[in-house]
Amino acid sequence: VYYWECKGYTPLFPRILGHEASGIVESVGEGVNDLKPGDHVLPIFTGECKECRHCLSEESNNMCELLRINCDRGVMLADGKTRFSINGKPIYHFVGTSTFSQYTVVHVGQVAKISPTAPLDKVCPISCGICTGFGATVNVAKPKKGQTVAVFGLGAVGLAAAEGARVCGASRIIAVDVNPRRFEEAKRFGITEFVNPKDYDKPVQEVIVEMTGGGV
Repeated sequence: VYYWECKGYTPLFPRILGHEASGIVESVGEGVNDLKPGDHVLPIFTGECKECRHCLSEESNNMCELLRINCDRGVMLADGKTRFSINGKPIYHFVGTSTFSQYTVVHVGQVAKISPTAPLDKVCPISCGICTGFGATVNVAKPKKGQTVAVFGLGAVGLAAAEGARVCGASRIIAVDVNPRRFEEAKRFGITEFVNPKDYDKPVQEVIVEMTGGGV
């Protein structure tokens, strides 16, 4: 809805929205050697050219100089043209993925090959929500084994962040969310304790500081 309402970027319509998906490669263009028809893939809106300074960095490889998320771009980079049309008129792309479609066309740097045994109807969130949360913990926060971590929000990204903390060996993973119905399910992702800000009359960060004897 945020993008549909054009908040924070230049309006460009008509366009095909969507950024999470899974699919099977139908065909590849000239010069594409990493993929072949029949490969199972996830489209990724923050792509990697694998050549620029950011892609070659362990710290900033989600800031690709060529394929970093760009909401204003509605065409393919190679020729500045769209690959969608109706009645001869162009339909524009969206963040390099345009996944609300049976078929889409993407830059090779914006797909990741996955196992053909992965269920395509279940792996869609991995193309954004899961890797965003998991990567934020493992690649950015980098908690050490035995440390305590707090995760704010138990949606797809938050649960993935919790899973990342669990994999890193965090001893305590504190979840903060205003919906208590999410707590039980979150235990499967490594959550050890829960805090509902509505249960306290002071800022939740102060509650966490007290719980942990200094903070997370």
